[in-house]
Amino acid sequence: MATQPFPDLPALADEGAVHVVIETAKGSRNKYAFDEKLGVFLLKGVLPEGSSFPYDYGYIPSTKGGDGDPLDILVIMDAPAFTGCVIEVKVIGAIEAEQTERDGRTDRNDRLIGVATHAHTHDHVKSLSDLRPQMVEEIEAFFEHYNRLAGKAFKPVKRSDATGAIKLVHNGMHAFAGDRQGSPARS
Repeated sequence: MATQPFPDLPALADEGAVHVVIETAKGSRNKYAFDEKLGVFLLKGVLPEGSSFPYDYGYIPSTKGGDGDPLDILVIMDAPAFTGCVIEVKVIGAIEAEQTERDGRTDRNDRLIGVATHAHTHDHVKSLSDLRPQMVEEIEAFFEHYNRLAGKAFKPVKRSDATGAIKLVHNGMHAFAGDRQGSPARS
């Protein structure tokens, strides 16, 4: 089971929001991820010239997705955050997807989409349909392109509304809790 930097940080925050740990800030070409062995955020790669993350990218702690990692989420907000920052986010939907790794293994690797609860510019956004036209298509295209350059394949299979996305969060929480109960005690 993957270790997380905030092992006791719950997935759910107050008032229906979730906690999100930012790994990569909006506008960054650098892709960061938490390295469980070293216990730090580590540079995992650099996007090609002209490419950058369209929004802050992170994960929901205390969850486990189909790929065995915490659930991924893009966070829409007014200004970029920083690696390791914890933000409260209202989940507005999800891109449910399959990702094929270089070794041919295919896993579910959904991308949730949310808006920071402190966002001013997007505080009216409650669902994917509240976003500007084509925004979700552009996000899907970013992940398809990013994965293709990394020798992987990202295939969107379904879009979910906020209710469906929250269901993914609850499923991820149950999977994480099941792993913790079956794991030996940490020292």
